Amino acid sequence: MALLGGIEAGGTKFVCAVGTGPDDLRAEVRIPTTTPKETISQVIDFFRQQIGQMGELAAIGIGAFGPVDVCANSPKFGWFLNTPKPAWQQIDFAGMITRELAVPVGFDTDVNAAALGEYRWGHGTGLETFIYLTIGTGIGGGGIVGGQPIHGLLHPEMGHILIPHDLSVDPFVGACPFHQDCLEGLASGYAMEKRWHQRAESLPADHPAWPLEAHYLSTGLINFILTLSPERIILGGGVMAQPRLLPLIRSQVRERLRAYLEVPKIMTDIDNYIVPPKLGNKAGIMGAFVLAQQAVR
Repeated sequence: MALLGGIEAGGTKFVCAVGTGPDDLRAEVRIPTTTPKETISQVIDFFRQQIGQMGELAAIGIGAFGPVDVCANSPKFGWFLNTPKPAWQQIDFAGMITRELAVPVGFDTDVNAAALGEYRWGHGTGLETFIYLTIGTGIGGGGIVGGQPIHGLLHPEMGHILIPHDLSVDPFVGACPFHQDCLEGLASGYAMEKRWHQRAESLPADHPAWPLEAHYLSTGLINFILTLSPERIILGGGVMAQPRLLPLIRSQVRERLRAYLEVPKIMTDIDNYIVPPKLGNKAGIMGAFVLAQQAVR
């Protein structure tokens, strides 16, 4: 199989890799997300070094934080648009990679890429529809229908849905610079740090942060279930590393749906309906390999 490059461009770090799949990962590096000039220069240097050692790449796949332009016929295809990430607005990322490395580039959101990775090698295999959400520094969501990511006007921005916010229970105003108390503004890792004055990973399991986090995330999931009717929901991202959180979310989803959807996957088998990624933290970079394969074809 032709050698591929992959980039998982996240708000905290860029993961770059060379290989063909989960069983053939030949080189990998993590680069902190700082300024576009500094970060992208390091990305290009990594691939140049790997090309020098291993030979040419057939293509590079990129899964990037958003919003980004994923429309292949758009003059801004592969650009970062008005992202909340400071200094990263209106950056021609895919174009820079194409010009500097002279390879075809496949491009989508980081969560759509992770969903593609899970569709090819993980918990999405064999399903017609599912969604993947990452709960990390931000919140993003990607949907797969018939093996293809959902695109439309742009791409799904599931992290920015507006959900009920009871200020008497949670007086935190929200952390999203565009919407304040959207799902990302209330439940992302960044929002948790702003609300509780410490990072999510440092909060103990019995901290009141976790039932509140489960409340907001289950609210979002219920909206997605009732709107998209996915066959499975995959939850990734650093915030989900707290072992208590996933059982709380499952319990609240089932309880708050109030038996409206009497389907076995929710009523009696929810542990196999809302699941962590089978590929773990490799889902995004494996999805980038899938995007690279699609670019070759």
